[in-house]
Amino acid sequence: MIKNFFLIAVRNLRKNKGFSVINILGLSLGISTCLLIVLFLQRELSYDRFNEKSDRMYRVTFNAVMGGEIKEASVMPPVAQTLKNDFPEVEEATRMSAIGSTRIVSNDKTFFEAAAFVDSNFFKIFTLPLIKGNAATALIEPNTAVISTTLSKKYFGNEDPIGKVLHCKDLDRSISITGLMKDVPQNSHFHFDIFISMAGNEAAKEPTWMASNFFTYVVLRKGTDPAKLESKFPGMIEKYIAPQLQQATGLTFAEFKSKGNKLGFALQPLTDIHLHSDLTGELEPSGDIKYIYIFSAIAVFMLLIACINFMNLATASAAKRAKEIGIRKVLGSAKKQLVAQFLLESVLITSVALLISIFAVYLSLPYFNAFTGRQLSLQISTSTYTLPLLIAFGLFTGILSGSYPAFFLSSFKPVDVLKGKFSSGKRTAGLRSGLVVFQFIISITLIIGTTVVYKQLSFIRNKNLGFDKDQVLVIEHTYRLGSNVNVFREQLLQDPSVQNISVSGFLPAGSSNDNNFFLSADHNPKLLIKTLRYDVDENYLATLGIKIAEGRNFSRDFKTDSTGIIINEAAARSFGWKDNLLAHTLTHQENDGTTQTYHVIGMVKDFHFRSLHESIKPLVMVLGTDYGTLIAKVKTADVHSLITRIEAKWKGLNPEGPFSYSFLNDRFNNTYKAEQHIGNILAIFAGLTIFVACIGLFGLVTFTAEQRTKEIGIRKVLGADVSGIVTLLSKDFLKLVVIAFIIAAPIAWYAMNRWLQDFAYSIDLGAGIFIIAALIALLITIITVSYQALRSAMASPVKSLRSE
Repeated sequence: MIKNFFLIAVRNLRKNKGFSVINILGLSLGISTCLLIVLFLQRELSYDRFNEKSDRMYRVTFNAVMGGEIKEASVMPPVAQTLKNDFPEVEEATRMSAIGSTRIVSNDKTFFEAAAFVDSNFFKIFTLPLIKGNAATALIEPNTAVISTTLSKKYFGNEDPIGKVLHCKDLDRSISITGLMKDVPQNSHFHFDIFISMAGNEAAKEPTWMASNFFTYVVLRKGTDPAKLESKFPGMIEKYIAPQLQQATGLTFAEFKSKGNKLGFALQPLTDIHLHSDLTGELEPSGDIKYIYIFSAIAVFMLLIACINFMNLATASAAKRAKEIGIRKVLGSAKKQLVAQFLLESVLITSVALLISIFAVYLSLPYFNAFTGRQLSLQISTSTYTLPLLIAFGLFTGILSGSYPAFFLSSFKPVDVLKGKFSSGKRTAGLRSGLVVFQFIISITLIIGTTVVYKQLSFIRNKNLGFDKDQVLVIEHTYRLGSNVNVFREQLLQDPSVQNISVSGFLPAGSSNDNNFFLSADHNPKLLIKTLRYDVDENYLATLGIKIAEGRNFSRDFKTDSTGIIINEAAARSFGWKDNLLAHTLTHQENDGTTQTYHVIGMVKDFHFRSLHESIKPLVMVLGTDYGTLIAKVKTADVHSLITRIEAKWKGLNPEGPFSYSFLNDRFNNTYKAEQHIGNILAIFAGLTIFVACIGLFGLVTFTAEQRTKEIGIRKVLGADVSGIVTLLSKDFLKLVVIAFIIAAPIAWYAMNRWLQDFAYSIDLGAGIFIIAALIALLITIITVSYQALRSAMASPVKSLRSE
């Protein structure tokens, strides 16, 4: 019997090729979209779960309220050891201090590598298996390191790297390789190729609790409640931070808190870092749990839309199969046999669509990864559960999409259909219309969402940031020039294409050299805030076009400017300064315990030196010699020629160091790369959703045209023209789209308003965005409906009225 069912199903599908092809196309697109989203979700949700103790691993974070809210991913040097010593709930604690891109030399090979200092027990906590070396002892001694297999092959080929030496020029030390590990997994919140022993990092030995620059991780003992452990942290703050804070400010901890200030530590689950972190100073850009919810909903809705299409197209062809069903019932077929037959046809169509989808995903993944900045892969042969899940998914989709048509078609009464009295009824027509409305609610919501994302990104690109980011060349790692930095600067200024140059590690876009700075105003410890401090030179403001609101710029002609300070308007507001700005002073306790007083010489207008996700924070700038980068304002149409000339000058002064540069506007755009990728993904899925919805709409138009064939013929005989008939067939569908828009608009407004709340500066959700979405939906509907409507309107009335 199963064989007969199968043969009948294949025959029916071949007989209704048009129905089968359109359904396979719609289901293929729907399933392909679901597969891509599932791969995306699988990757995002797997971050840091490769660690064997991930369920008990936490990162210690710092939070404070001091002239504004502070939430940081790193903490002070002594925190790890203090937690291990003072709290029995802590099984292990380890630290990481990111070095970033550093210059490594070996056998005349020089590369920039991602490196970090880590404690000797790092590999005891993180599951990063060593291929060679002893994980327990590899990093006990200073100037030892564990390297990745990728880095080992780059420098040593297939040779054993253990015992070999790498020279780290930027740290001015040679490091001995004591361990070889597998590459850090892609789904990790950090990626380094060299882990250097923390024993050689002098900053790690500092007893200060006033500087937070170490990423600290703990493993809690089994059964430990992290919330109860966190409740003990205020005692640690009073024991260790309060004395140093009083020494720096003169305030007791009680007085400090009475001013509205707060200090605290928190435990962040390791597996929450990628999707749930809103902290500053992350090692890498993180994801966002909201996008997981959004794309999960898109996957579910896309599958539903594809199934709805099948239902609409199946009922649209019901008239063609009505007599077949009537005859089979007369010949003795039971309803359950017909239901099984139709479900088998649905599963067969879905199976073909699934195979096409898998093939399409394999082909499209490289392009999808390039377009969205992801590294997704579909692994069937190497995974034991992927194939069974795909088969189960295909069966589920086939049964879901075929269930309604199966019961609907099998319910026809043979007497009525054989007499030509077939009618699907108003109830089923209303259901089909409701399904189309549902499809377009999803489509219009995605259109609005995609439009908002792109308009917000356009707003970011075009917003007045308070500085000039265009045609600003950033030459990186200039500290490698040593004493030749100023020589290099003077050589560049002789080039007519170079207008101005500043040497500073502070960049208002992308990664930058910055640090936290505790300052009290006018020797009054009660006016203590935490600001960001940047070392700049006297050319910095002019090079970036930052406007001075009051006072003056730095000048080497004033020896007192070594203790001068320039603040931004946000800092002035935090201190409550409104008048006599230049009469104020700011005091800071240095690392050696001494106190340094700075006098305010100027105030700049607020400018965006961080992401637009954040409001402008208090900032102070001091006259320094931070040779991290050289910032050049250029003006030329032939940028390539200019870069070539600059590189030649660089090599003339520093032949060992590679020339590295970027443009400030590119660094700025990279800050919002995550949003750009999300916008690209939304655009892809919105386009696919709309296309699949159009297939469903086409099915409903086909059904309606078939049901009204004789009516159209009579109207044409009575003188109706083509445009009148097209309008007749189209207006009902346009009404469905209007209804969908009325429902979708408030849903989209709520969702996108929540998304925009993540930005301190954002666009307004004006009516224009919704009008554009409505017009796009109406235009798509008209194009989709017009083909079948014109075909029906232009058909000969003789054929439609022949049976009358």
